[in-house]
Amino acid sequence: MEDIFSLKGKTAIVTGGNRGIGEGISHGFASMGCDVVIAARDTVKTGKTAQEIRDKYGVEVLGITSDIQYEDQVQSMVEETLDAFGRIDILVNNAGINIRKMPHEYDASEWDQVLDVNLRGAFLCSKTVYPSMKSGGGGKVINIGSMTSIFGGAKLAPYGTSKGGIVQLTRSLAVAWAQDNVQVNAILPGWIDTDLTRQARIDLPGLNDRVLSRTPMGRWGLPADLAGAAIFLASGASDFLTGVALPVDGGYSVYL
Repeated sequence: MEDIFSLKGKTAIVTGGNRGIGEGISHGFASMGCDVVIAARDTVKTGKTAQEIRDKYGVEVLGITSDIQYEDQVQSMVEETLDAFGRIDILVNNAGINIRKMPHEYDASEWDQVLDVNLRGAFLCSKTVYPSMKSGGGGKVINIGSMTSIFGGAKLAPYGTSKGGIVQLTRSLAVAWAQDNVQVNAILPGWIDTDLTRQARIDLPGLNDRVLSRTPMGRWGLPADLAGAAIFLASGASDFLTGVALPVDGGYSVYL
């Protein structure tokens, strides 16, 4: 039987794909034969990650400097991808930021910044790749949510709002684009060891112990732990799955 998880001949854009969860997903896609576009703000880190993936898996990798909160940069990212590969089969909306404060301490500009990157950016990227996916016969959009899509946190008001919005955006796009053979799903990572969560362990005393005690698998996740779920949602194995928010959290969200 043909490998239904194969991504050979496909092209994927991974926003924020040069580090953390995005880097893990980029490696996972490349390991399955997918050409990868890494779109992120840090040009140097993007170039380094792109070269590592290119050397390791022998696929085509394009690094693009892009800030997804700006519509013109999203449009340029998509045009550059189409110029290079002629198609976009997969989009992973992974880029995100966080600012940790109590709700009454945020400036409106800080609220806007988090929502613009995490939620508006995902919308802009999805909207902009859709015509290419539709004309190409279909595609896969994978939105990266969070445990804060489900749970609240005192110092996570804009971040949690953006990630809750990601789930609703996923559902809306899934319904709207199902007839065009575009499946839209979300992954909700648990506590994954990344730059963001390392800073969280500094900002939130006791977080490490709470995560370990609450996670049945007894450890923090690694970026590579997200790769399998992303491959599944990007491949033909998930062709009849859309509008789903899949926790990848070591059991965190089901543990009382």
